[in-house]
Amino acid sequence: MNKPLLHEKLRNDALRLSGALEHMSKIMLAPEERKTLRLFGAGEVAELLRVGDGYLRKAHFDGRIPEVKQVNGNKRLYSAEEIIALRKRLAGTAKDPSHFLPGRGAGDKLQIWSTVNFKGGSAKTTTTVTLGMRLALRGYRVLLVDADPQASLTTFFGIQPELELRDGGTLYDAIRYNDGDATRVPITDVLKKTYFPNVDLVPGGIMLSEFETETPTALSRGEQPVFFQRIRDSIREVEDDYDIVLIDCPPQLGYLTMSAVCASTSLLMTIIPERVDLASGSQFLTMASDLIEVLHSNGGIGAYDHFVYLLTRFDTSISAQQDFAEWVREVLGDSVISTPFLKSSAVSDAGVSQNTIFEQDLSGSKNRKTYARALESVIGYSNDIEMLIQSAWGRGEGDET
Repeated sequence: MNKPLLHEKLRNDALRLSGALEHMSKIMLAPEERKTLRLFGAGEVAELLRVGDGYLRKAHFDGRIPEVKQVNGNKRLYSAEEIIALRKRLAGTAKDPSHFLPGRGAGDKLQIWSTVNFKGGSAKTTTTVTLGMRLALRGYRVLLVDADPQASLTTFFGIQPELELRDGGTLYDAIRYNDGDATRVPITDVLKKTYFPNVDLVPGGIMLSEFETETPTALSRGEQPVFFQRIRDSIREVEDDYDIVLIDCPPQLGYLTMSAVCASTSLLMTIIPERVDLASGSQFLTMASDLIEVLHSNGGIGAYDHFVYLLTRFDTSISAQQDFAEWVREVLGDSVISTPFLKSSAVSDAGVSQNTIFEQDLSGSKNRKTYARALESVIGYSNDIEMLIQSAWGRGEGDET
C-alpha cells in the first residue's frame, strides 16, 4: 500500500480537524449566543468598584442604586452590564468620579501594551486575555488585538478563524500591503464586539503569516507606510474609543511583533522561572535590542512608559522555580511584576472549555480552594499592571470608599 504524499496527508488531517472542531463548537456553544458571562456576587462587585463590603448593601437600602437578582437568602447577583450601569450611576454623585470610572481623562494617552516572548508555552495569550477581562471588569474600555497567526486569543472568544474567517476579517486585512484590488481596510471593518462587556476584539488568523512573507518585498519597493507603522496607524483610527489596548504577539521576533512593539506604550514579557526559558528570554532581549535600535533610528519607536516582566506558570511547589524566581528579581529588580501568575489546574481546566478564570462558575464545585488561589494570583498581577497604567496617566490607585 502506497503512503499518501505529505501534502495530501496534511490537507486531509486539516480537514478532519476542522470538521471535528466545528462539531465541537456546535456542542459546546449555544447556537444563538456563542458564549455568556456568569453573574458576580456582591463581594466581587464591591472589590471591582473599589468600595467596602457594606457599601453596596447600604446603597441598595437607601435606594441610590436599583435592585438586582437575588437568590438563596437574598444573596445579590450582578451581571457585567449591571456593574457598568452601577459605575456610571455612582460616578454621577461621587466627589471623585474617576474612582468609579478610572479610564482615560482629558489629555491622557491611549495605553497600548504588547505581550511578548520568544517561545510558546509561557502563558502569553492566557495572560493577555485574563488581564484584558480583569481591566474591563474594573471599569476600563479594552481592545484586544490578536497579532498571532495561531489566533489562540481569538478562540478564547468562541471564534474559530479556520472556519469563520477563511475569507478575511482579521488584523491582516487592516495592515496588509496593496496587491492589485486587495488593499488594507479600516480596523473598524474587522473589529468585533465580544460577549464580555467593555472588551472588543480584532481577531487573528493564519493569513497574518502572509504579513511576514510580504514585508521584505514591500520594503524593497518602498511601499508606505512601512511595516513598523501599520499596527500603530490602524489603532489610531479607534483610539478615542478605548482606554487600553492589549496586543498578543506571536512567539517570535518577526515583522508582526516589531510592528506591535512600535505601536506600544509599554511591553509585558512573560517568563517561566526555568533555566531554558530564561535563556530564551535573554536571547529575545538581545535580538530585540539590536532591532529596536535600528527602528528607533528610523523613527519607528520612542520612549516607553514601562517594560516589565511577569513570572508565569510559576509552580510554588518546585523549589528550583522558587530559586530562579528570586534570582530573576535580584537581576531585573523592580521591572519584575510583584505578583506572579501561578500555574494552576483551575486555569488549565477553564482553558479546556475556552474560558478564563473569571468566567468559571464554581457552583457546587469541589475545587473552590484551587480556584480561589488561582484567582488571587490573576487579580494580583492585574492590579499591579493597573497601577502602572494609572501611573502612566500621572495618578495612582484610588482609596476604598
